[in-house]
Amino acid sequence: MRIKLALSSFQWLDSRLCWEVTMSLLALFIFSCILQKLTHKGPMSWPIMGIIPSVFLHINNIYDWVTESLIEAGGTFHFRGVWMGGYYGIVTLDPSNIEYMLKTKFKNFPKGTYYRERFYDLLGNGIFNVDDELWKEQRRIATSEMHSRRFVQHSFQNMNDLVHQKLLRVVQKLVESGVSFDFQEVLFRFTFDNICTVAFGVDPGCLSLDLPEVPFATAFEEAAELTLVRFIVPPFVWKPMRYFGIGYEKRLKEAIKIVHHFAEKTLARRKNDRIESNDRSDLLSRLIEHSEVEKRGDFSDKLLRDFCISFILAGRDTTSVALAWFFWLVDKNPEVENRILCETNDILGHRKCHTDLDNVVFTVEELEKMVYLQAALSESLRLYPSVPIDFKEAIEEDVLPDGTMVRSGARVFYSLFSMARMESIWGKDCLEFKPERWIKDGQFVTESQFKYPVFNAGPRLCLGKKFAYLQMKMVAVSILLRFQVKVVEGHKVDPKLTTTLYMKHGLRVTLKPRLVTTAECH
Repeated sequence: MRIKLALSSFQWLDSRLCWEVTMSLLALFIFSCILQKLTHKGPMSWPIMGIIPSVFLHINNIYDWVTESLIEAGGTFHFRGVWMGGYYGIVTLDPSNIEYMLKTKFKNFPKGTYYRERFYDLLGNGIFNVDDELWKEQRRIATSEMHSRRFVQHSFQNMNDLVHQKLLRVVQKLVESGVSFDFQEVLFRFTFDNICTVAFGVDPGCLSLDLPEVPFATAFEEAAELTLVRFIVPPFVWKPMRYFGIGYEKRLKEAIKIVHHFAEKTLARRKNDRIESNDRSDLLSRLIEHSEVEKRGDFSDKLLRDFCISFILAGRDTTSVALAWFFWLVDKNPEVENRILCETNDILGHRKCHTDLDNVVFTVEELEKMVYLQAALSESLRLYPSVPIDFKEAIEEDVLPDGTMVRSGARVFYSLFSMARMESIWGKDCLEFKPERWIKDGQFVTESQFKYPVFNAGPRLCLGKKFAYLQMKMVAVSILLRFQVKVVEGHKVDPKLTTTLYMKHGLRVTLKPRLVTTAECH
């Protein structure tokens, strides 16, 4: 009996001890959370897990949450990831901090190993995945080739042909069907065909009239999206998955294999074409020719492949995303559409001879005169930048202009999406879609690269910025001149968490032929 009583007492003490320990740990957890919230600017940094739980709690409105957190923190906040994971850094929207990273102390804030490691399987040593001398050399050669008269003419002619021989025909077919469709998907197909033709000299055929499934395009999109998962999942999770070829890493490996096979096959074909003919003007052919002429071996076959894949990644959906948001904003702001049509009709009115609407093809000079259209596109990109958040990695310990300390190895994120929503940067009307903010005395006014880094800034300023504007202008004016674009009533538009600011549910629209091409101009 005494033994039973002793055991019973021990069990009671044991259970009571467990209860007290549990409650003490819970109290400690709550206290540390409260203390952290009182002493730390920015979002909640949880014990052990750091910022990760907060990110997952707001995964469906991540960009708005980051914006609110930055406003609450005064423009910059520190964060850390999982304990012992070695993941820590800063998030900012201060233009002076951005200028410091992208220009003033450019060498101390490269893309870094964290970025390169995650994209290496897909991009290798392509221009958008390297730093230092390898980046400089690729940048130098790319600048020379992409700004050559031959390449510029080829790119514009290819874009022109694709718009009038494919895009407008596909849109017309969809209009005649009388049903709504995902305009974002159509725009994506257009830009993918365009960038592949410009980079590789190969048209994948995504924009064929029947809108077919194209294995290379599908694999490229999947490879880009699955690579993004590596930025969310800790390396001690995704690296073993990659090693054993399981889960999403298995799908990623298969997608990358398709992408690389296509690129390598195209490279072999292009080299063979060089033997038979020397009149190709796509970027790959130009790079092969450059390497042969200088006889320096600047580009190995692998580097040629990596460079062109990087080029496609940079241009495949940035423009299509920008155009999707533009058409959505124009639908919500009919007065902007009216002014675009007025400007277009005025430019057409200066032509010496009348051109039938169906056959209107704009020249480079005419597109460059479309000041209000460029302002509307720039304003759309301000509010919905194609790359909403970007980051660099600090090599050495540093101090940002706003006084924020940066540890060596820290990731420094800057939120372009949040910058557009700051009164201190864009004024009290920052949330308004207002193209007029870009025009002064009838001329387009450029903003500081660091206040408006949608095309990157500093030494890494986008090489294709001018071409991107021409492409967006041609697509926008060619569509608006011929069709009325209406977003389906009740269609929900939310940003999707990918490398670019895709619309999660697409852009569901109906298009009607524009019966009257003139507008009420004032």
